[in-house]
Amino acid sequence: MILTPPSRTRLLRSMAGISVFFFLLTLAAFSQASGASASGTSSSSTEPQKGQEAKEQPKKQEAEKSRGFGEQLAEETREAAGESDDTSQFKQSASVVWLSKLTGGNLQHAYWLAVLLNFAVIAGVMFWAGRKYLPGMYRNRTASIQKAMEEARKASEDANRRLSEIESRLSRLDGEIAAMTANAEKDVAAEEARIKAAAEADAHKIVESAEQEIAAAAKAARRDLTNYAADLAISLAKKQIHVDAGTDSSLVRSFADRLDSAEDGGKN
Repeated sequence: MILTPPSRTRLLRSMAGISVFFFLLTLAAFSQASGASASGTSSSSTEPQKGQEAKEQPKKQEAEKSRGFGEQLAEETREAAGESDDTSQFKQSASVVWLSKLTGGNLQHAYWLAVLLNFAVIAGVMFWAGRKYLPGMYRNRTASIQKAMEEARKASEDANRRLSEIESRLSRLDGEIAAMTANAEKDVAAEEARIKAAAEADAHKIVESAEQEIAAAAKAARRDLTNYAADLAISLAKKQIHVDAGTDSSLVRSFADRLDSAEDGGKN
């Protein structure tokens, strides 16, 4: 069964609590044993005083008779409670009895030997578990800490790199803005010049077209006027004078020559 780090921690804590409990139990048993030995010593030291106590026994009996029934009952209850030892169930257990038979000692010695053996077993189990699991736990913890530190270092390097890029772009921003402004001004000037040239070309074309139309209209008007004048002159001449065919032809040629010379002078 593979124990996770939290399970291992709980196991070690429970083992530590059990060890502390048994250690305190051992101390309590030692203190109780020392108290029993002290009471034995005091009882042995008071043997010379038995004669005096035998003499005072009638007085004590009379004093006890004089006490009330309630006090006697309370004292008997306290004595009965004192006789019940907290560790009597451990001292009278089958394992302690078997250990006393095995060692050939009494129950008290077997009890203390059992307590020491239990403490040694628990301490050994704790030592074995700690030696087996604690290094792995510490290695895993160290590896996780190192991994977190490496990730933090990479994140810090990435943040510093991005910050450097942003600072570099900000430092180049003024130059880029100036270059963009200059390019925009150049483009605007070029577009303005192109539009101006196109407008001038269109205006020149319009002027030329208008001049051509005006010249054509003037030419057509002169031609119409010439024809009208010729017709008018001919009709007037026919009404006023009578000429023969030769004179008529001579007059027409003379008028046509003057008309041609007038057109040539107008063109020049």
